[in-house]
Amino acid sequence: MPPHVWTGAISFGLVSVPIAVLGATEDHSVRFRRIHTADNGLVRNRYWCEIEDREISYGEIGQGYEMAGGRIIPLTDEELRQLPLPTARAIELVGFLPAADVDPVRIGPGYYLQPQGSVPSDGGRDGRPESRYAGGRRTSQAS
Repeated sequence: MPPHVWTGAISFGLVSVPIAVLGATEDHSVRFRRIHTADNGLVRNRYWCEIEDREISYGEIGQGYEMAGGRIIPLTDEELRQLPLPTARAIELVGFLPAADVDPVRIGPGYYLQPQGSVPSDGGRDGRPESRYAGGRRTSQAS
């Protein structure tokens, strides 16, 4: 099984299910390397600091948000994790539409959604898991 590309939750109104997203396709395209044509040596990217005018290592690179006036605000990984984004780790489904209504050009690579965590035990009297919404479930089944 390929490694997951994202973990979070999928939300159906008030119900959220923890999931992992796995790629459903493989990339079989040919990859070329950039070379120096004179001697076939590999060409590498170098990281250059514009202020110090010197080459820096990958470990010295961070992230920053550029404001309209060109001012850069540095952000650490820890600061990004602490941002109060309610949907940062959730996919909220708000509706469904017929497949014929989706332009095939807009469809990208496929993904599998894999549930994360444990499955509820079979605690219900009718063979279904125990739920605090069992009354509502039985009512909707009777109609």
